[in-house]
Amino acid sequence: MEFLWYIPNQVTPGHRLDDTVAGHNSLERLVHLARLTEGHGWGGALIGTGWKRPDTFTVSTALAAATTTFNPLIAIRPGYWTPAHFASSAATLDQLSGGRVKVNIVSGPDHQPQYGDDEGDQAQRYARTREFMRLVRRYWTEDDITFEGEHYAAQGATLEHKPVAREGRPHPTLYFGGASEAAQRTAAAEADVQLFWGEPLDGVAARIDHLRRLSAELDRDLPPLEYGLRITTLVRETTEEAWADAEAKVAAMAQGQHEWTADPGRRVAVGQQRLLDLAEQGDVLDDCLYTAPGRVGGGGAGTTWLVGSPGDVAKALRRYADLGVTHFVLSDTPYEQEIVRVGDSLLPLLRG
Repeated sequence: MEFLWYIPNQVTPGHRLDDTVAGHNSLERLVHLARLTEGHGWGGALIGTGWKRPDTFTVSTALAAATTTFNPLIAIRPGYWTPAHFASSAATLDQLSGGRVKVNIVSGPDHQPQYGDDEGDQAQRYARTREFMRLVRRYWTEDDITFEGEHYAAQGATLEHKPVAREGRPHPTLYFGGASEAAQRTAAAEADVQLFWGEPLDGVAARIDHLRRLSAELDRDLPPLEYGLRITTLVRETTEEAWADAEAKVAAMAQGQHEWTADPGRRVAVGQQRLLDLAEQGDVLDDCLYTAPGRVGGGGAGTTWLVGSPGDVAKALRRYADLGVTHFVLSDTPYEQEIVRVGDSLLPLLRG
């Protein structure tokens, strides 16, 4: 199993109630977070993207240069990048870092007109993403490429500086998310890893079954699709302490205008709505999946939390692993504190 953390990349402090304000997005602080992941068992960290954030690829490059084993999972968007430009940039960083680049392709709406992208409707957006992923992979692994698609084309193209290739890893891994049918068809055809948000076990099992059927239907010509979970993990020494802190944190979120409520457009995403709907089934699902954060402004990976002692959360994550999930991207705030706490208390139980 692979375990990654999450490093915020935000203009405004206070991301998911993080308590660092001064220098919260400085190079010094971000490097400190990356080095903490190295020292406490994490393979690296996801670094999120968005038009209103500092440039994710630039941040990831700086963190790779300041570390030795840290693997940046770099979130990027087709439309912001062209396939050739991104393939070249990622291959360059992969070579310079000794093969540490991972990529998270993001296709949801994100103020595209502000950076001059005409994304079209959902069907067009995901059709373009499929072409983007296919062409980037070809730039990384083939020479003299000719490609004629609806959205992209290349004639006799060769990328001389390929990324690092090693056994089981012919190129940087392409992660992908999304719960709409268009997104799932894209993942089944072109992704290396499909990331899920924190749904109950039966929901993830159903998603995996559906993706496997889609892979067969679409005649997937890549290695089998792998699966990952992106979720908040609130871990404390005891179960009782964890739930007391979780409830207090939700109460604090309910007191003010949480950052997520300022972007109601995110509610239209199919995957996000699936998480919000879970609250109707109860505050706690499975053994320790907490749905209440979504009612008070928690969004994305912060909509549902796994709450409990290290043993409780390890048991919950192993149950996802039993379904076929092998990649985990975890987080909680304050970031400095939780990188250490969760890394030291939870990861040894999952690797033992």
